[in-house]
Amino acid sequence: MAFGDLLEQNFVASVPPHHCSVHRNLSLSSLSPEQVLLLTVPQDIKNSRPERCLRYAAPQWQLLSENGTYSLKVKRDSSNDTEDLLDAELQGCKDGWEYSMTEMSSTIISEWDLVCDLRSLKQMGQTIYMGGVLVGAVIFGGLSDRFGRRFLLLISNLLMAVGGTCAAFSTSFSVFCLFRFITGMALSGLGLNSFSLIVEWIPTRVRTVVGTGTGYCYTMGQLILAVVAYFIRDWRWLTLAVSVPFYITFLYSWWFLESARWLVLNRKSEQAVKNLKTVARINGRREEGDRINLEMLQDSMKKEMSCSQGSYSVVDLLRTPTMRNITICLSAVWFSTSFAYYGLSMDLQKFGVDIYLIQVIFGAVDIPAKVVVTVSMSIFGRRPSQCAALILSGVTILINILVPYEKQTVRTTLAVLGKGCLAASFNCCYLYSGELYPTIIRQNGMGWVSMMARVGAMVAPMVLLLGEAVPWLPGFIYGVAPILSGVVAIYLPETLGAPLPDTIQDVDERSCKKTILNASPKKEELDMLCLVSSELFQLALLWHCGDP
Repeated sequence: MAFGDLLEQNFVASVPPHHCSVHRNLSLSSLSPEQVLLLTVPQDIKNSRPERCLRYAAPQWQLLSENGTYSLKVKRDSSNDTEDLLDAELQGCKDGWEYSMTEMSSTIISEWDLVCDLRSLKQMGQTIYMGGVLVGAVIFGGLSDRFGRRFLLLISNLLMAVGGTCAAFSTSFSVFCLFRFITGMALSGLGLNSFSLIVEWIPTRVRTVVGTGTGYCYTMGQLILAVVAYFIRDWRWLTLAVSVPFYITFLYSWWFLESARWLVLNRKSEQAVKNLKTVARINGRREEGDRINLEMLQDSMKKEMSCSQGSYSVVDLLRTPTMRNITICLSAVWFSTSFAYYGLSMDLQKFGVDIYLIQVIFGAVDIPAKVVVTVSMSIFGRRPSQCAALILSGVTILINILVPYEKQTVRTTLAVLGKGCLAASFNCCYLYSGELYPTIIRQNGMGWVSMMARVGAMVAPMVLLLGEAVPWLPGFIYGVAPILSGVVAIYLPETLGAPLPDTIQDVDERSCKKTILNASPKKEELDMLCLVSSELFQLALLWHCGDP
């Protein structure tokens, strides 16, 4: 449901059809609603609908014929051959707006009148939320390496629950944005720490499958959101419904065990042995667990423990040429993937299709997309899969620009294909990044690339505003960005079949193909220890995992 919290903006901030309210103290009780609208609000001839932000300064009684039908007079301007409405004085919506609540019974748009001069606040609200996700990526990435994955996961669940509940009872748009910022921060902590626990417990041979299984949790979140939003059409109750499950995940997260790798690298080997024995017992492998002891664990991690004595920060992501190359390339990949993904996903109304249906379609396309990318990552490798997903998504988005707006089916189909490729890219880069960064700075690395993704997500809503001046420009920008990053991804090292690195030295050695060609026996021994990880533990983590 964490991913549902991310995309609930499509419903709680959907813009209903609207027009100016009629003049106050004006007696129009003898007229039908259609006649009142005719007298008070001019028509937007281009879009065949009432003007959304203008009304007549006074009722235009001459627009009614004797039988009460529409009798609009037009005059033709010979210079530009365009039709104009009557030369009547117009004014803004001084008495507010009237909304046609067909898709939702209430939204933040209708409650706080975020239309016309305030319409940009809708995108600003989403940008603030993504700003929280950005800040959370920076804060939780570093804190997790210091205090552990499990503790920060608990804090993130609690913040998601409390922040979402408070947002549901907000009394103003500014208060709503404040609590959305908090839930955005928590979302980063939830995603980063869930992913790190999965990567650090799962052995190399099944990491691709488990990573893809995690991705399907995001897909289920999208589908569940569409169903919940269909039945709960009040934005406050919908926000609350999305937040309540996090109280449950907060409670059962106490059952999770801290990463054995993190415990060893933070001089807590005794607790690491206890955790491994506990997992082995739950998994029905008591004999294998009994053979694990402190000496075996410390011997397996001797080099990693010696390298972890110093403190590490984001600066270490750029310390060596190999780390610089990885960080720069991954930054481009994450930024463009998130930028294009949310550019497509955060404004479903533009497709002219029922928002509940398009949400289901956008969620369902992830299923085949992630199956394809899983097979591709296992056969062809991470790097070609990442490059192909990005370039194909960009090409699809660019082609969509050339399709006439009237052909909504074709435009929606191309958008769905592009979104599927971007979902595949997300699935790939999560696993790929976790394999590229070493354990001692993995959270710093994941925090950094997640921050770059949130920068892209923050910029994406603002780019949509450019469409008011140049309609094709947002699509062009959304298409070019993933193509460029797909080319950049070619310079990343391949990790297919490689053991998980624990130190920066491991990464440098792998870049020289030493580790890939001849895996260290100590690493294989550590992977053997990870094999005792409980299937129950894995499933619980997968079911729990949140944001992409």
